Amino acid sequence: MIEDDIIMIDTPRKPLTTYKGVVDSKSGDKTIRVVMGYLYKHKKYGKILKRKTMAHVHDEKNQASVGDVVTICKCRPFSKTKFWRLLEVVEKNSDPGKA
Repeated sequence: MIEDDIIMIDTPRKPLTTYKGVVDSKSGDKTIRVVMGYLYKHKKYGKILKRKTMAHVHDEKNQASVGDVVTICKCRPFSKTKFWRLLEVVEKNSDPGKA
């Protein structure tokens, strides 16, 4: 029986795909909801339409608040609907009353 030695080569990981969005709500501990808005053109009529994607994001340090612009990326599932994590807070909300 011949055993092959497996050589582990330290290869760089694939860079994370990051997304920017605005914190819509802060519910519970270490959880925020981020809205990522985008525009698309209707195939038949050509009208530009607004759409949004909502994501439940894991905020380990509770550093984001409502109205902040944040950067997020996909990760392993934390719960049934939470499989995003917060990378950084890009811009803090200047007026928390108008969020």
